[in-house]
Amino acid sequence: MTKDNASSSMTQLLVNLAAFIVVVAGMKAAQPILVPFLLSAFIAVICAPLVAWLNRHKVPTSLSVLLVVFGLLSCSLLIAVFIGSSLNDFSQSLPVYQARLQEELSGVLSLLAEYGVKVSSDTLLEYFDPGMAMEMVANTLSGLGGALTNAFLIVLTVVFILLEGAGLPNKLKKALHDPVASLRGFEEFAIGVNRYLVIKTVVSIITGLAIAGWLWVLDIDYPFLWGLVAFLLNYVPNIGSIIAAIPAVLLGFVQFGAAKAGLAALGYLVANIVMGNIIEPRYMGRGLGLSTLVVFLSLVFWGWVLGPVGMLLSIPLTMIVRIALESSEATRWISVLLGPESESKV
Repeated sequence: MTKDNASSSMTQLLVNLAAFIVVVAGMKAAQPILVPFLLSAFIAVICAPLVAWLNRHKVPTSLSVLLVVFGLLSCSLLIAVFIGSSLNDFSQSLPVYQARLQEELSGVLSLLAEYGVKVSSDTLLEYFDPGMAMEMVANTLSGLGGALTNAFLIVLTVVFILLEGAGLPNKLKKALHDPVASLRGFEEFAIGVNRYLVIKTVVSIITGLAIAGWLWVLDIDYPFLWGLVAFLLNYVPNIGSIIAAIPAVLLGFVQFGAAKAGLAALGYLVANIVMGNIIEPRYMGRGLGLSTLVVFLSLVFWGWVLGPVGMLLSIPLTMIVRIALESSEATRWISVLLGPESESKV
C-alpha cells in the first residue's frame, strides 16, 4: 500500500510538472497577445481608485472611466513626445559622449600608471563597454514601446475592465457556489494587489521626481529622461534601481568627472534607501508576502517569459500565483515556501 501511495504521489508530481511546463510554454508562445492584456490589467488596477473616487462624488461610472482614460492618454502622449525628443537628442550626442569618455578613461589610466598599475586602454574598453549600460536601458524602453504599439487595444481593454469592474461582484455572487467565502478571498486578493500597485506607483513617481531634481541640480544632461527611467525601473525589484542609475552616473562622469558622478550615485543611493527601505515598507504594511529569493527569481522568470513587461509585473504576477496556490490544501505547502521566513515560523 505504501508503494502504491508513493507511486501515485510521484505520478501526480510528474503530471503537475508537465502541466506547469505546458502552461509556461503556452504563455511564452502567446506573449504578443498576453503582454498587452496584462499591461491593460496593470493600468486598470492603478486607475481603479480614481474611478471609485469619482463615483463617490456622484459622477456616473461611464463618465468616470472616460475622464480617467482621457487623462491617461494625455499624460501618455506628453511622455511619448518627451521620450522621443530626448532619445533623439541623446542619440545625436552619443558620439561626443563616447569621445569624452575615452578622454576621461585615459586620465584614469594615466593616474593608475603613476601608481604602478599598468592597464591597456584597449583591454579596459574590451571589458568595460559603457554602451552596454545605455543599450540595456534602451532595450527596456524599446520593449515597453513595443508593447505600447498596441495602444488602441490596450486602451480599449482598460475601458472594458474598468466598466466591468463595477458589476463584477454581483456576477460572482450569482456564479459561485459559496459566494461569501469565495468573495472574501477574492476581495483580499484584489485589495492586496491594488494596494501594492498604487503604493508602488506613488513611490516610483516620487523617486523619479527626486532623481530628476537632483540630476538637474548637478547640471547632468537629460535629467527628466533619467528621472522617467528611474520611475519605470523602480517597478523592477532588486536590480531596477541599479540599472536606472548606471547611464546617469556614466553621463555625469563623462561631463564633469568622477566628483559629479559620485554625487549622482549618492543621490540615487539616498533616494532608493529612503523610498525603498523607509517610506515604502511603512505604507506596504506586512510586505509583499514573498521571500527575497522568490522576488529575485520571479524577476528572472517573468522577464524570460514575458520580456520587459514581465519584469515590471513580476511581483503582482507572483502574488497572484501564491494566492492561487494558497487556496488549495494540496498546493498550500508551495505557497508557504514562496512566502517570507516570518510566515513559515507561524
